[in-house]
Amino acid sequence: MTELASPGQLRAVFLRWALFIVPGVLFLGFFSGKIGGSGAGNPWFMELVKPSLYPPPQLFGIVWTVLYLLMGVALTLVIIARGAPGRGLAIGLFVVQLLLNLAWSPLFFGMHQIAAALGLLVVLDLAIVATIVLFRKVRPLAAWLLLPYLAWALFATLLNWQFLEANPGGEPPVDVALNLAAVRSI
Repeated sequence: MTELASPGQLRAVFLRWALFIVPGVLFLGFFSGKIGGSGAGNPWFMELVKPSLYPPPQLFGIVWTVLYLLMGVALTLVIIARGAPGRGLAIGLFVVQLLLNLAWSPLFFGMHQIAAALGLLVVLDLAIVATIVLFRKVRPLAAWLLLPYLAWALFATLLNWQFLEANPGGEPPVDVALNLAAVRSI
């Protein structure tokens, strides 16, 4: 078959895939945060010393929603690039980096493993860079859409490191922990 798809057909294919992929990526991100106990409602996290770079908590939900939307669109662009060299490898690496991403919240917020979460972020940063390189070979726009995600992941790595420095051993400072224990006993 030597016929090319019309622009309308290409848009329809993109839309069909995007209507499945984008909400799926959003749901996985939301689900990871929920099962990990992320956010301001986590008592352990609330007691940690916050680094000076720590942004307002409400910003995280907004940023991650936008990033997951961009990730979903980028993945959709690569998925619909049938026949593109490296497409399968690019999709596979995207899945790997997404799984690393989804593991962070349960590791940090749920298991209170600040050091392990930092190590995971370093691996995630490298996986995102590799995904961007592979996406660029398939669809350059898809690679560009992942750049804000890389920037935020690098910021998250720095922030995680600062949390580790401010809270050695992954626990709130002793005086805060004692105050928390006293409040719970009342």
